Amino acid sequence: MGITTIRGAITTENDRESILADTSALLQEIIAKNVLVNEDIVSIWFTATRDLDAVYPAVAARALGLTEAGLMCAQELYVKGSMKKCVRVLLTVQTDKKQADTKHVYMKEAAKLRPDLARKGFAVAIDGPSGAGKSTVAKLLAKRLGFIYVDTGAMYRTVALYGLRAGLDLDDGDAVRGYIGKLDITLRYENGAQHVYMNNEDVTQSIRTAEAGAGASRVAVYAEVRERLVDMQRQMATSGGVVMDGRDIGTHVLPDAEVKIYLDASADERARRRCAELESLHQPAEYDTIKKELQKRDEYDMSRMLSPLRQADDAVRIDCGGMTPDEVAEAICAVARVKGLAV
Repeated sequence: MGITTIRGAITTENDRESILADTSALLQEIIAKNVLVNEDIVSIWFTATRDLDAVYPAVAARALGLTEAGLMCAQELYVKGSMKKCVRVLLTVQTDKKQADTKHVYMKEAAKLRPDLARKGFAVAIDGPSGAGKSTVAKLLAKRLGFIYVDTGAMYRTVALYGLRAGLDLDDGDAVRGYIGKLDITLRYENGAQHVYMNNEDVTQSIRTAEAGAGASRVAVYAEVRERLVDMQRQMATSGGVVMDGRDIGTHVLPDAEVKIYLDASADERARRRCAELESLHQPAEYDTIKKELQKRDEYDMSRMLSPLRQADDAVRIDCGGMTPDEVAEAICAVARVKGLAV
């Protein structure tokens, strides 16, 4: 067991809630990407730019259970024209990995500090209609490949959930545009699973209702919503291999992805799967109603003006009807092998 160091940085806002939430997200991403446990972390040195003074970033580390590691905070040296509102970290960890194998993490605007860490390796883009099993397969694939998983559909569901809770009409563009700028969506990995946070509230389960799913398609028609989320999604794909699923990943979000898949299944098969998912969450699931909703959503997604659902010209179509998630993941791995990825 040797000692190595890991660097990271993230931009934030100067209030206690933002600094702690963003610092926590940064630390969790570093821990996940480097497959660390708390006991591996010997110490963390935090620096913050002089425009961040609402709270010590180290407080976030203590909240994550890092009670044994040595923590220290300092003010980052000010250089004229340097990045503002930035928290930087330097972790000293015990590991069997070599320094060259560690994964440094730079998030939000801080990614610009390390352009050399731009996306390396493969990006796998999985598109397809609702209920085809994209998220299930993408999670399996990401775990198998050791890649980052990004659930873009969850992000649109979160936008819809916010509006629904506020009692807003999601077909009212002005209403949706009025709150998209106030909405902070964060994907975090906790105990090996992806959690979705909306303004620091864990909404991982709340967004999995049929209403939120239908609302996702309604808010996705607005340019302001898509532009903001696409920027976030592309940022998430800047470090290491990534598996991303959605409606327009291969055609718009990651048009240069090395592997593009269009995952499809009949409306009957997708309705059956969606019913099973809702029942597992103890939510109402009526087959005929679910099937009609899926067909309506397909029409909505395929006919929208902005980045409609379609198969990319260079995507491989996989009809997953009758296939298990593991079988679909293996089929995608076969495509990846042709592209040169050793799996």
